[in-house]
Amino acid sequence: MTAFPDFRLSRRAPLAALLTASVLLTACGSGGDASGSGNGRARSGGTLTFAVGSDAGCVDPQQVGSNDTIYSVRQVVDSLTDQNPRTGKIVPWLAKSWDINADATTFTFRLRPNVTFSDGSKLTAQVVKDNFDAVPKLGALGTLAQGYLSGVRSTTVVDPLTVKVTFKEPNAQFLQATSTHSLGIESSSSVKKTPQQKCSDGVIGSGPFVLKQYVQNQSITLDRRTGYAWGSSLWSKKGEAYLDKLVFKVVPEAGVRAGSLQSGQVDAVSSVGKADEAALKGGQVALQRRANPGVVFGLGLNNARPVLKDAKVRRAIRFAVDRRQIADTVFPTGTRPATSVLAHTTPDYTNLAADLAFDAAKAKSELDAAGWRAGRDGVRTKDGKRLSLTITWFPNAATNQPALELVQQQLKAVGIDVVLKQLQVSQFTTTLQSGDFDVVWGNVTRSDPDILRNSFSTQLANVYHLPPSSLDAALSEQAATTDAAQRGQLVDEAQKLLVRNAYYVPVVELQTQLGVSKKVHDLAFDSGSRIQLHDTWIG
Repeated sequence: MTAFPDFRLSRRAPLAALLTASVLLTACGSGGDASGSGNGRARSGGTLTFAVGSDAGCVDPQQVGSNDTIYSVRQVVDSLTDQNPRTGKIVPWLAKSWDINADATTFTFRLRPNVTFSDGSKLTAQVVKDNFDAVPKLGALGTLAQGYLSGVRSTTVVDPLTVKVTFKEPNAQFLQATSTHSLGIESSSSVKKTPQQKCSDGVIGSGPFVLKQYVQNQSITLDRRTGYAWGSSLWSKKGEAYLDKLVFKVVPEAGVRAGSLQSGQVDAVSSVGKADEAALKGGQVALQRRANPGVVFGLGLNNARPVLKDAKVRRAIRFAVDRRQIADTVFPTGTRPATSVLAHTTPDYTNLAADLAFDAAKAKSELDAAGWRAGRDGVRTKDGKRLSLTITWFPNAATNQPALELVQQQLKAVGIDVVLKQLQVSQFTTTLQSGDFDVVWGNVTRSDPDILRNSFSTQLANVYHLPPSSLDAALSEQAATTDAAQRGQLVDEAQKLLVRNAYYVPVVELQTQLGVSKKVHDLAFDSGSRIQLHDTWIG
C-alpha cells in the first residue's frame, strides 16, 4: 500500500502550477490500465453492483455533497477539465484547451466539437454559460458550486464553441473548480428545471452513463451511454464505457455491506470500517484506500451560540479531543489524526499538530477561566446552567457514530455534557443553512485550499456563524492572488487563525476505503478520492 507523504506545493511555484496542483498520490488498486493487470483482456458488458451506506436525497451532481451519492451521479456528467490524481495537473475533458490571462481574472475555454447530451442536444458555449449563470440560483444545496463561481462578473459566448468566464477579481482556484462534479455540465433542458426538480428527477448530462432510475433511500441505476466518444484525456479507453449498467444499492449497515461483498451479492462497497477489514482482506476482495484532500472531519461549531462565543470554551473543546485515540480506535488502518483544518494532502497544508495536541488539563484550565465550575455529576455549571452541547450528525459513514461516542466521552471527562443527535443525510445542508445546531460533524473534500473560503468566509454562506475578523481578508486574498508564494502564506495564516481561535475543531482526516471484488478491474479514484467508472470492467 502506498503511503501518503507530507508533500506540499512549492511556495515558489509559478501560477500555472498553482492553478493545477493537487499533490495527491494514489493508493494501491486505484489506477491501472485496461488490461486488468494480467487478469485477462478488458471486456465490455456486465453490471457493477455497488453498495453504499446512504442516500443524499438528491441526484443532481451540482447539488450533491455526500460521497455515497457522488459515486453514482458523477458518472452522468462531464466537466470542462479533469485533474490527474497522481500529479494534480489539470487536463482536457469537454474543453480541449483554455487560456488564462495574467491576473487570473479571465478564463477562456475552447470546447470539443460534436459532444452531445443524452437527450440529443449539443454542447455549446451557450450551454456552458447557461449552466454557470444558473448556479447562483441553486439554493441551499448548491453551496459548493456557488462558492466556485462567487465573484463572477460575466460568462460570455465568444463563438459557438468558445466561452469566456470573467471574475471581478483574480480567482486562482477556478481552473481546478472546473474539474469538479459540482460544476459538471448539464443540458439546457436540465438547467431550466428548478433545483428541486433536478434533485428528484435527475439531470441530462453528456457523461458515459445515463440515469435510468432513482428510488430514494433504495437505489440509483445507471445505463451505459450509447455513442459516448468524448471522455477525459486521463481515461484509458476511448469511446463508450465497458459496463452495461451500474446499480448503487443503499445498505446502511457496514457489516451487511461487507457480508454482501463476501457472498458475491455486490461487487464493491463504500466506507469499509476497521471492524470489517480483517474479514475482507485476502480471498476474492481487495481493499482500495485513498486520503481525501480538503477540510478534515471535525466539529463545526456554531460560533453564534452564547456558550460557543467564548473562545475559552472553544479552545477547551479543542484540547479535550484525543484525536489519536479516535483515529486508531474507529477509523480504517492508516487514517491520520487531524493536524490542521486541512488534510495533509491539500496544497499549502500547514502542520499545526502542536496546537491540536490532546491536553485534558489545559481543557479544564480554559473552562475554569471561563467561569464554568464542576458540578456534583461532573458536568460543569455557570449561573445555574449546565455546560451542555448537542452534536448533530448524519449517517453517511459508519465511523460517524462511534467517533462521536468517543468525542462524547472525552468531553465529558473535562465537564462538558454532549448529546448526540442523528438526522437524515438529506438534512445536512438544510441544517447548516438554518443555523439550528450547536455543533455539526462533517468534512468537505476538495483538491484546492480555497475550500477554506467556501467553508469559513463570513462573506459567503458562513454556516458556522464566525464573526468578521482578519480571517476574511486572508481567505479573500488567497483566492485573488496570482503569486504562488503569497497564496501559500495566506492559506497558512488562515489555517492558524481557524485552529488557534478554535472556530472549527479538527478531529481526523477522512480516508476513503472501498472493498472491491477481484473480478472488478480498473475501478479508479479521481483527484477528490471519489470514483471514476468509465474504464472499469468485470471479468
